[in-house]
Amino acid sequence: MQRSEKHYSDDKFWDKLKKFGKKAGASVVYAVLLLYYTLQKPEVPKKAKAVIIGALGYFILPVDLLPDMMLGIGFTDDLGALGVALFQVAMYIDDEIKGKAKTKLADWFGQDVDTADIDEKIGR
Repeated sequence: MQRSEKHYSDDKFWDKLKKFGKKAGASVVYAVLLLYYTLQKPEVPKKAKAVIIGALGYFILPVDLLPDMMLGIGFTDDLGALGVALFQVAMYIDDEIKGKAKTKLADWFGQDVDTADIDEKIGR
C-alpha cells in the first residue's frame, strides 16, 4: 500500500468515488468514507494517516490487482485493502466520523443502507 500513496489526492479521491461509487457498492463507499473522514481529523497520528493514505491511494490507483471494471469482483481487492486499513485505524473512528460517512452514503444510496456489518467489524 505504501507505493499507492503517491496516487492519493482529494481531487482524485472524489473523482473516483463519483465515477465508481454506485458500481463499487455501499460497503466499499462506506469504508472509503470512514477512512477519508478519519484522515481529516488533526489529532490522528501521522502513522495512522499514512495507512489511510495508502489504502485510499490503492482505491484510486488506476491499475490494481483486479481491474475495477470487472463485473462483480472488480472492487474485491480494494475492499480488502480498505478493510486492513479500517482495522488499523478503528480506534480513531468515532461517532462524528461515522455520522459524516453515513450522511454522504445516504446522499448516494438512500436512507436504507445497512452499515452494521462494517460497524461491527471495526468494533464501534
